[in-house]
Formats: sequence, C-alpha cells, structure tokens
Amino acid sequence: MINFQYETNFELEDTNKYTNWIIEIVKSEKAIIGDLGYIFCSDNYLYELNQKYLNHNSFTDIITFDYSAKKVISGEVYISIDRIRENALKFNEEFKNELLRVMAHGVLHLLGYKDKSKLDKKEMRIKEDEKINMFHVEQ
Repeated sequence: MINFQYETNFELEDTNKYTNWIIEIVKSEKAIIGDLGYIFCSDNYLYELNQKYLNHNSFTDIITFDYSAKKVISGEVYISIDRIRENALKFNEEFKNELLRVMAHGVLHLLGYKDKSKLDKKEMRIKEDEKINMFHVEQ
C-alpha cells in the first residue's frame, strides 16, 4: 500500500497516476510493495528529522527510512517541497520533473541502490532517468 501525507501546503494532482508509477518502478526491479509512505514537507520539517535521526546539520531534499524485508519494499520517504522548488530553479528543471526524480530516488534506495561513490551516483542517475521516463508512459 502506498500512502501520501502532506505536512506542507502541497498536494499531488493525481495520486492514482503516482501510485501506479511507483508500483511499476518496483515491479520493474522484480520486487513488490509492502507499506510505503511518501511524506511531503518543508525544509524545516526535514531539517529537524535530519538532525534528530541522522545527526546531520544540513538541509536535504529527501530522507528515506528503509523498513524493507527482502523483495518487499517498505519505508517512509520524506521529501522537502521547498528544496525541490529550489533545486528545480538551480538546475533549470521543471518542478514536476525534479519531484519525479526525488520520488524515484527514494524508492530506488529502498530497492537497494546506493549513491555514496561516484560509480553508485552514476548508476542512480541512470535509474532515476529510466524511472522518470516510465511516468510519462500511459499505465
């Protein structure tokens, strides 16, 4: 089950389309959805989580808490809408595409993809692009 929660003044326009897309991402990686929550929030909300749980003193666009067991993907994906808007401007990207990238990034982490090394970052970016393209295909 996929749930969307809003802790800021933002809501997805068509949750069914996003739900179907996330399910297709997980299926394409030979896994299944368990309990997956996307929580859209502000910079300050995510900053507090970053300090409390990760001891990081910085803003970020996403924090993913992984509760997966083998190929059953479960977790909480916290996304800062403030950071998405800022990064979209910074990278000259449409807000929607930046949002899709970060949403895909979170589920890819739950699927086991990493982004610490240069090689891992390259693979993650390729996977993000692949999954964003899936969103634009009619389900």
